[in-house]
Amino acid sequence: MLRRLDAFQRRHPWLAFPVAVQKKFGDDEGGNLCAMLTYYGFLSLFPLLLVFFTVLGFVLDGNAQLQHDLRTSALANLPIIGDQISTNVTSVQGSGIALVVGLLFSLWGGLGVANAGQDAMNRVWGVARARRPGFFPRVLRSLALVATLGVVIVLSTLLSAAAGYVSGKVGNRVGALLVSVVVNVGMFLVIFRVLTARDLGVSEMLPGAVFAAVAWEVLHFFGGVYVSHTLKGMSQTYGMFAIVLGALAWIFLQARVVVYAAEINAVRTDRRWPRALVSVGGQDADGSGAAGEAGGQDRGGERDDEGARGDHEQQTDGGNRRVARDTELVGERAPGGPTGE
Repeated sequence: MLRRLDAFQRRHPWLAFPVAVQKKFGDDEGGNLCAMLTYYGFLSLFPLLLVFFTVLGFVLDGNAQLQHDLRTSALANLPIIGDQISTNVTSVQGSGIALVVGLLFSLWGGLGVANAGQDAMNRVWGVARARRPGFFPRVLRSLALVATLGVVIVLSTLLSAAAGYVSGKVGNRVGALLVSVVVNVGMFLVIFRVLTARDLGVSEMLPGAVFAAVAWEVLHFFGGVYVSHTLKGMSQTYGMFAIVLGALAWIFLQARVVVYAAEINAVRTDRRWPRALVSVGGQDADGSGAAGEAGGQDRGGERDDEGARGDHEQQTDGGNRRVARDTELVGERAPGGPTGE
């Protein structure tokens, strides 16, 4: 039965492609990659909100209504967490110490997210560790990503605020949604390009970027309903713990969207489909191995192979020299040899 189902999905691209994406997600240990992104994303979330509220207190001092509108627009992207934070943060006052502390922790967490993102993208695309950027290029890529995300967050906040003002008309709401999707597509194109050490063109990244942008909006709607429904009673009972659990769940869902989008690009570009459902000895029944083992094992396997070949050649060469020396000694001791004369 399983073999028939396997043969069916391999004959139909509309089914074979998502199966290949899911199998590659498992090969790359995508759950662990998402967990690392969630960890650093959670570390940077609250310091980032602290910076945002502090900047609002400086820039919009005396305009409480505009502060409230922008704060509500920013927190609208966080289901239940935003409601809890909005309830606890009623007024914002600019504070230099809060700004410095928030910036430092935001930078630390943001660099952690960027580094984890680079590891995830290079793992997905099978980039060997020997070919990944060194320390300083890696830091520069991370800083570029943090700056890009900062700009996108500001744009998203402004778009959310604008959508709130035009929410009375369906056409305006659809237009705001389309603009938001376009902005997200551009954001994911930049993210995929900056985080991946492999040279990628726009056409290779576009399908995953479109998928991530659309999934981001769908997740914002349905994921928000799910998280709110699941944690609604918990927020009333456990208070701050519900905020933490809601933040972790929300960031983890977003991380899975990003990693799956990268897997879509990698499977499509490298033609890693169809994949067999049945695995034998760590390989698919059709002979294809795990994606993490392709292209030099993603852990410098190419260098290990070269080192092994070099050791084998040295051993062979040394063995030949020893055989030659033994032959000469035997010849010297044999009757009729040089010593026998």
